[in-house]
Amino acid sequence: MPPPQDARTAEVIAGPWPCYSGCRHLPERERWEVYGLAKAGRAALEDRGIVMDESYDDFITRVTRELNV
Repeated sequence: MPPPQDARTAEVIAGPWPCYSGCRHLPERERWEVYGLAKAGRAALEDRGIVMDESYDDFITRVTRELNV
């Protein structure tokens, strides 16, 4: 696996992406699982050197709002 890119030179992925509001109908426990998967997915992208346009704090705020958790 190649080493992660430097955040100053890495390609920026414009966001927000993806939208989690489609999961609002799920029971609360499952929405929390989706929340964990969202965080893990973002972390995996960042570990590969991808820089997100949306700050981490904004990401967490948006995901918790969209999932209503």
